[in-house]
Amino acid sequence: MFTGIVEERGEILAVEHLPDAARITIKGPLVTSDAKHGDSIAVNGVCLTVIENNDGAFTADVMHETLVRSSLDKAHEGDPVNLERAAAVGQRLGGHIVQGHVDGTGVLLSREPSEHWTILRFGLQHGLSRYLVEKGSITIDGVSLTVVSVGAEEFSVSLIPATLELTTLGVIRVGDQVNLEVDVVAKYVERLTQAHLAKPSELKGL
Repeated sequence: MFTGIVEERGEILAVEHLPDAARITIKGPLVTSDAKHGDSIAVNGVCLTVIENNDGAFTADVMHETLVRSSLDKAHEGDPVNLERAAAVGQRLGGHIVQGHVDGTGVLLSREPSEHWTILRFGLQHGLSRYLVEKGSITIDGVSLTVVSVGAEEFSVSLIPATLELTTLGVIRVGDQVNLEVDVVAKYVERLTQAHLAKPSELKGL
């Protein structure tokens, strides 16, 4: 489990494409300082498992399902990435509960800068907007954020200068793809209420 509070901005050092998978090596001196084989590190919001850890960099395998669901299928050497180690029991939950299980991707539609914050507007895949509510939580490339507004196929968030400086959200451009993870509570509520809201003919599949 993660909290969506990015610890450092790392860099992809290498991408090895394998049949239905990929192996990625990422520079991250802070998150690798105490990392061991088998530990979890969120990379742009995707929970990956450390298989090697050497000289401030770690290597992780990315399976086909993850490549299909996330933007990691487009990862290239030199790309910046947001990094966060798994949360430790007893520490402060600075953001919200983040699983590192990406639900889909979005695309940056616009940036609206002001003196003290910047509003980012994203388009999102069909079906994800039902999990978003104003002032609810959303994870964008591993960053825990609060939804400002939400429509049928888009939503917006407002970022303070610190978030723009410390994460990749400060450098992404219009048209760039991002990973999205909706609030897990919304998904469980939907699943648990389906049986009560569905018509009798629809209950056979539950």
